[in-house]
Amino acid sequence: MAQFGRPSADTNNPGSYTDQAGGGTTIYTTIDEVSYSDADYIRSPLAPASAVYVTKLSSVEDPVSSAGHVLRTRYAKDTAGGSTIGLVTELRQGYVSEGTQGTLICTRTFSAIPETFTTDAYSLTTGEADAITNYADLYVRYVANQT
Repeated sequence: MAQFGRPSADTNNPGSYTDQAGGGTTIYTTIDEVSYSDADYIRSPLAPASAVYVTKLSSVEDPVSSAGHVLRTRYAKDTAGGSTIGLVTELRQGYVSEGTQGTLICTRTFSAIPETFTTDAYSLTTGEADAITNYADLYVRYVANQT
């Protein structure tokens, strides 16, 4: 049976990421939907320099399988800025803070992200999936950079 861990809390947002309307609280609610919506989203600062945002994922049960683990990310850059923006997305277990980031499960790097929304669906390797030991303690960490 398919399970989906969705954003369930703003874990680390040192005031730099906002929702599409410029709000800075509970922004995870703009990216937690069952079917993605490009009408609401989170955004980094206009000229990000290692700008970090971390969201906790909702708990899922251990599937007792290494197959079928997928990290989905949807991203775009603001057309108002002509800068080249890169994004790193990490799946982590046990994140507490930037000083205690927990275990890195997998990482995805996107350089020169486009102005149109793009979806990345990354299937975790067997080793990456097996590295998950607590499905109630998973986080997605985003780092945006102007390059």
